[in-house]
Amino acid sequence: MASPPGKTKAVVAYLTFIGMLIAYFINKDNRHEFATWHIKNMFGLLILLFVAVALQSYAIGFYIYWTSVVLWIISLIMALFNQKRGIPFLSDKFQTWFTFLD
Repeated sequence: MASPPGKTKAVVAYLTFIGMLIAYFINKDNRHEFATWHIKNMFGLLILLFVAVALQSYAIGFYIYWTSVVLWIISLIMALFNQKRGIPFLSDKFQTWFTFLD
């Protein structure tokens, strides 16, 4: 199976916050739907991570943090396997909410 256009950008998006920014700006010039989908997904995961850090003094922050790490790993694997699947329910919401990343 051939890799979809933008796969490299999609994988780079999951390599830290800086990777997401790099993928966004590279994708902005030569837009690929696959990369855009994963950039939006990673942006949502980063917001989830920021919420976890804000709540770190409470027990719920610990659980949100590790949940976001597991979801990040799953999303990275989906990008590596050429799939536009990620987090049930949330990935679809991320695509709707973050249209400014198109």
